[in-house]
Amino acid sequence: MIKLIKSVRAMKKLSSGLRKKGCSIGFVPTMGYLHDGHISLVNEARKQNDAVVVSIFVNPSQFGPKEDLKKYPRNMKRDLALLSKAGVDIVFCPSTKEMYPEGYSTYIEVKGLSDKLCGASRPGHFKGVATVVAKLFNIVQPDTAYFGEKDYQQQVILRRMTADLNMDVKIVSMPTVREKSGLAMSSRNSYLSGDERSRAQVIGRSLKFAKTLINSGVKSSVKIKAAMSQLMNTSKLKIDYISICDPGTLDEKKVIKRKTLIAVAAYIGKTRLIDNIVIK
Repeated sequence: MIKLIKSVRAMKKLSSGLRKKGCSIGFVPTMGYLHDGHISLVNEARKQNDAVVVSIFVNPSQFGPKEDLKKYPRNMKRDLALLSKAGVDIVFCPSTKEMYPEGYSTYIEVKGLSDKLCGASRPGHFKGVATVVAKLFNIVQPDTAYFGEKDYQQQVILRRMTADLNMDVKIVSMPTVREKSGLAMSSRNSYLSGDERSRAQVIGRSLKFAKTLINSGVKSSVKIKAAMSQLMNTSKLKIDYISICDPGTLDEKKVIKRKTLIAVAAYIGKTRLIDNIVIK
């Protein structure tokens, strides 16, 4: 039967007990309102570990003052049913006060990676992400943590953080799970109207189009970005950024050589969605 844990102290005690027994712990951090992308991470964790822990915590420190913290979708009952069906052992769902008690003043910032791509549009976002993930790693004490490739920049930052801070946690990347239309699964997709969902499909199509151009011999980032912009503009999206960059450093590339990350962020109405593709 799934265990629901709400306090840091209880979660640490439970994790310590598992580790003393020699059990490996797989961990999937989430903000809830789960979809098949989250469940794919859980399934992989289930295959590779003795115990699986999922956290559900809508982290206020990664939201800007004008972002959607208050309206971010939440449905704990539904989430617990999905996680129970997937064979999760423990769900850690602390309160904001439990994670950030009065007087809390410590934050982690991964310089050189956090101010690019989404970080340029959302100042302080990745400081909040790195901080909460570091806290969760310390509390849950996992051997392995699982993240989806849709949030590619987040993974790059967390890998740097775990290396720099000598954290003994392995980061596993899992492929982006998509709807039949090609739209990358996201909890924020719930904000979209039928028309907006249809128009949002152009994001995935633009990434496929970029790959086709590259495979046909186009290597200029300027030309590829222009072609992607033209395609996305047909669906009346507001483009936040199109980045063609090194997948390790996130530095922009003028000419495409070797492995390349193409990442997009765009607004459909008031909803900001991200997606990416890696060209090998």
